[in-house]
Amino acid sequence: MCEDAMNRALMLLLIGLLVLPIGCQDPAAAPQQSQQQPAAAAPASADDAATTAPEAADKSVDAGLDGEAETAAHVVVRTDNLPEPVALTAEDWPQFRGANRDGISQAAGLADQWPADGPAVAWEVTGLGEGYSSPAVVGDRVFLNDYDEERNVWMVRCLDLNTGESAWPQNYEVEKRIRPNHAITRSVPATDGGYVFAIDPKCELHCLDARDGSLIWKTFLPAAYDTQIPPWYNGQCPLLEDDRLVIATGGNALLVALDKATGEAIWETPNPDGYQLSHASIMPMEVEGVRQYAYLTLKGAVGVSADDGSLLWEFPWQFNTAVPTTPLPLGDGKLLLTSGYHARTVVCQVSRDGDAWKAEEVVALPPPTQGWNSEVHTPIVYRGFVFGVGKKQRGLWTCLSPAAEELWSSGRKAAFGMGGYVLADGKFFVLEDRTGVVRMLDATADEYRELGQVKVLEGPDVWAPPVVSRGKLLVRDLHKLVCLDIAAEGDAGPVAAANVPNRE
Repeated sequence: MCEDAMNRALMLLLIGLLVLPIGCQDPAAAPQQSQQQPAAAAPASADDAATTAPEAADKSVDAGLDGEAETAAHVVVRTDNLPEPVALTAEDWPQFRGANRDGISQAAGLADQWPADGPAVAWEVTGLGEGYSSPAVVGDRVFLNDYDEERNVWMVRCLDLNTGESAWPQNYEVEKRIRPNHAITRSVPATDGGYVFAIDPKCELHCLDARDGSLIWKTFLPAAYDTQIPPWYNGQCPLLEDDRLVIATGGNALLVALDKATGEAIWETPNPDGYQLSHASIMPMEVEGVRQYAYLTLKGAVGVSADDGSLLWEFPWQFNTAVPTTPLPLGDGKLLLTSGYHARTVVCQVSRDGDAWKAEEVVALPPPTQGWNSEVHTPIVYRGFVFGVGKKQRGLWTCLSPAAEELWSSGRKAAFGMGGYVLADGKFFVLEDRTGVVRMLDATADEYRELGQVKVLEGPDVWAPPVVSRGKLLVRDLHKLVCLDIAAEGDAGPVAAANVPNRE
């Protein structure tokens, strides 16, 4: 009997372990599973239960420090002495994937070759909270989300692009208890040089003055829109266009456009199906002269009118909740959708007939591992071709045709895991997630061609997208941000500070 009782106890324990939450994440938008783990999600252990899929699926989750749920939906701190946006230049990187949301920097005058020991390190900032957030850059200001686990403080930092030193009198800080779950920070701020917008892991949207980091207004999305915090915290990066900020909310609205100065709604997209937030970000696109926003819900892609927020079309598509990339416009109304795990990469065609819009599948790749898919990052379209790190063979650098056919890859020459990448001046800068090596690749070649490499980061999980601005390459690992000088000889020099004025 003693043996039978022990067997029953072990059986119950195994059943209990199998039903615990599981997860992974997407840093370009949300968290991802570590490369050291199996490709398929495994049941969490009892020790992981507190950190694997925490309070996130509950909109009433503790969003503060004292154990009480935050209830203030929208708070306006001031309406006077508001900042003015600056004139952005081609060298600025004001938000996730850059000014055009395409992953391409307009920086020029970059070195075509690196010395054997790599480009010089201009500066580095150590001691960052564990995260995948990459920065936004306007003028000489670098804006970065961060978290201090010892003090339970989420923050926005502002650094000097030339020195790495703090450019604000103090960081913007908010006390929030956030349990690590495949790191903590992963969203990229958006800025026009006057305002800075950041969404913290628990879905509170903060509007700051870029001059000194002071708060202008904030909106707690779970209270304002009945939003549920995604399973691996917020991964969405806000989209800033002119005088409006566009975000997905889920709950009572699908997407909303907000007045950037006040946070008041300009329009809201109805959400009759009650879709909740995914970890994806919004992608602007234009089809047949109509500007719209493509977004990946938990059930598939949708298109929303940029003019009035009306829902134009829907495209059902199955993917793992943890790893949606941002929808990628290919031109002529085509949209590439890809995701990790077992999702099939597809291309849908968005079109209209009179006032009616539709999205239809025109390409469907074989399921992994036979077909190509991106585990984490949204690919980049350059000169009509699609470039990105695929899932197969631990992350091969791959070139695809406009029809998503594989043309060539890095093969045995290099594997990048789930590392991020950026394009600038005819060169790709790609990170190896396990090693922290940065590789510079020739973007104009019809094969894999490496121009240089340097190791300045520490793996694993080097997933944050790199940034290029004004001859500088900004890369980070879980705890460190490094600035490399990649300008061609004679083009390097300090960045003019006049682009972002100080607050009077």
